[in-house]
Amino acid sequence: MLKKRDLHDVPALFDLMIHPEVFPYVRHKASTSDEFYFVTKQTVEAEERRELISRTILDEWEQPIGTINLFDIYENKGFLATWIGQPYFGKGYNKIAKEAFFEELFFQLDMEGVFMKIRHSNIRSLKAAQKIPYVVLANDQYPDIYNWINRKEAAYDLYMITKEQYLFHYYGEQSSEEEILEA
Repeated sequence: MLKKRDLHDVPALFDLMIHPEVFPYVRHKASTSDEFYFVTKQTVEAEERRELISRTILDEWEQPIGTINLFDIYENKGFLATWIGQPYFGKGYNKIAKEAFFEELFFQLDMEGVFMKIRHSNIRSLKAAQKIPYVVLANDQYPDIYNWINRKEAAYDLYMITKEQYLFHYYGEQSSEEEILEA
């Protein structure tokens, strides 16, 4: 379902990224295939420097259909950015990709939390976030971060997923992290 980003997937991902229902919501936009190769190369290099975590989302035939990333990592927390190509909207890939990514972040990479800043006008992402039972609206809980993401205009809500919320949802309050990892 997920694999590390590489240059082989650029042509397929670029064609999906430039769709008008996807492009406005992509964090690292590219207007040409060559520019997308460059952006992807920078992303791979940044991950090697541990500045971000980036994965390609695959369908059941292992074809690239989007990306999922953790940016601006600080104190084992970072910002989630995901996009999926328009032909794959509404087919459950977003949920499956996020769950696989959170498993990797929380259990293999020792992240403590994932922020999501979602533009008020991005109804598709707002609905997707509200469907995740372990996500909380964090505007009041993290006022400094909320003010930072809205420093230019009040356009975003801040959501948060903590490792504890994720563990509680999937494994219940009786389980410790050690018990979960042993299972």
